[in-house]
Amino acid sequence: MELGLVGLGKMGGNMRERIRRAGHTVVGYDRNPDLADVHSLEELVGKLSAPRVVWVMVPAGEATQATVDRLGELLEPGDVVVDGGNSRWTDDEKHAEELAAKGIGFVDCGVSGGVWGLENGYALMYGGDAENVAKVQPVFDVLKPEGDFGAVHAGKVGAGHFAKMVHNGIEYAMMQAYAEGWELLEKVDSVDNVREVFRSWQEGTVIRSWLLDLAVNALDEDEHLGDLRGYAQDSGEGRWTVEAAIDNAVPLPAITASLFARFASRQDDSPQMKMIAALRNQFGGHAVEKK
Repeated sequence: MELGLVGLGKMGGNMRERIRRAGHTVVGYDRNPDLADVHSLEELVGKLSAPRVVWVMVPAGEATQATVDRLGELLEPGDVVVDGGNSRWTDDEKHAEELAAKGIGFVDCGVSGGVWGLENGYALMYGGDAENVAKVQPVFDVLKPEGDFGAVHAGKVGAGHFAKMVHNGIEYAMMQAYAEGWELLEKVDSVDNVREVFRSWQEGTVIRSWLLDLAVNALDEDEHLGDLRGYAQDSGEGRWTVEAAIDNAVPLPAITASLFARFASRQDDSPQMKMIAALRNQFGGHAVEKK
């Protein structure tokens, strides 16, 4: 089939290559002309045969909204837009309604696989009407990992990104657990080979995982992570997961704590700890450290 692909960054560029290797035609557009096959969305749409499928891989929020708005002006009834970025599921509902008014279908797709997806395939979670999903199915089939699993029609519009959001929330908590265990092992005097302890867990333990493999890779590159600053950004899905938990009265203590731990990483001098130190000094006479 033919596919228009908007956004050719680390993931989008690799996705284009994987789809082409499977024999499909991909027309790619990116603001960086060195990456693009065409120089505008108008040119991209013009090179595709109807019914067209255009897959959007740009940052969530304003960039995605602007792209969907423009495609809504350029595409025709029967065409389909796929949002494969990390959009919030509530945005999917809005985009689907706006495009449906013009006869254009919409599918949201959560994509996981990062820089490894080109060779290993991407885990795909997509939402939308069966009719629109069917128009994209050949691309889903070549992007997914080999085998029976790795892709799912999760439900109606928004279900794909909601599922990917929860996936990323779980990822936050798993990474936090590995990080806390690593710090404790590094802290004690009795353990003098933390990297090899992590490596020993890769076989035969209940905590083995791809994330553990990646942790070992990182320790092989920098055994004590001395070249890194203890700062971790969050891309939004963790916050949205916690907000959805509140809206649905679902307790998520581990995921919530992992999100807050990232916030703490950005404080060189914690204001909260200043108050705690002051209170301990007031009620117990405990020593405080001055700047």
